[in-house]
Amino acid sequence: MSVFTNVTLPELNQWLEHYSIGEASHLQGIAAGIENTNYFITTAQGAYVLTLFEKLTLQQLPFYLNLMAHLSAQGVDCPAPLANRQGQYLGILNGKPASLVSRLKGTDLTQPSIEHCAQVGQTLARIHLAGQSYRGHMSNPRGPSWWRAVAPTLQSFLSAPEQHLLDNEIRFQAASDFSPLPQGAIHADLFRDNVLFFEGKVTGVIDFYFACTSTLLYDVAITVNDWCLSESANTPSPPRLDPDRLNALLHAYAQLRPFTTEEHKAWPTFLRAGALRFWVSRLYDLHLPRTGTMTHTKDPRHFQKLLMEHQTHTPPLPCL
Repeated sequence: MSVFTNVTLPELNQWLEHYSIGEASHLQGIAAGIENTNYFITTAQGAYVLTLFEKLTLQQLPFYLNLMAHLSAQGVDCPAPLANRQGQYLGILNGKPASLVSRLKGTDLTQPSIEHCAQVGQTLARIHLAGQSYRGHMSNPRGPSWWRAVAPTLQSFLSAPEQHLLDNEIRFQAASDFSPLPQGAIHADLFRDNVLFFEGKVTGVIDFYFACTSTLLYDVAITVNDWCLSESANTPSPPRLDPDRLNALLHAYAQLRPFTTEEHKAWPTFLRAGALRFWVSRLYDLHLPRTGTMTHTKDPRHFQKLLMEHQTHTPPLPCL
């Protein structure tokens, strides 16, 4: 959500002539995230988020926008795409594919409580259940194939032990076949900055632009790797999962979608896969960045340490 493509208010209002929401009176760039250009905009009819897609193509984007529309129609609190006068969710603004979605009330959290984690577990389960009836399909854009493809480009930035860790973990993940596990539409990036709260309650999930069709348990692992970390004043190094937060999230999730026997067996591997995915992504974004007017990169060492922690210690999934 960095600003890579600048948009002026006159340019925006000319583009908004294709919509039925009136002229924009306010335009504000969003400086968080690293993939797309995002702006908050305000018109007389409401508040919206404008996204210009820097990497995703016109062919890929219908999966994400139609998924949000599907989930919203199923009662999941997420942004609803706005169709233009031609009934289309997509347009072209300053040479980039662009869309408008509703802006949700609330803000993200930096220090979630046990109750917050439980709400996130329920929300993730609702996404997975509602996604079962979604007919779109998208292979994981930053899954094992991508890890293997970009790993050679990262080697020169790593120490010898880091190179060894990366190569060994990619080989370990490649040796596993989890295709029989429950699959469906997943968010794949349900970090704290992608869940909004108002007055202590979840009001929505945002940023579905890493969503894909994949293993549901992988999405659970990605989520707990961010939401369930120990965050006391004396946070240990390496980062570790906090048992109370973890149990709250997993139990709340499993009350709506119980874990299968096969998922219990696969859980340790998926915790490692979730850490590996973001270690590789953050290495790539740090060392091979794109130029943006407002950019925000994150330290890859956090997920490197979390991966190493998961290699030696994995808490089990709950049995209900």
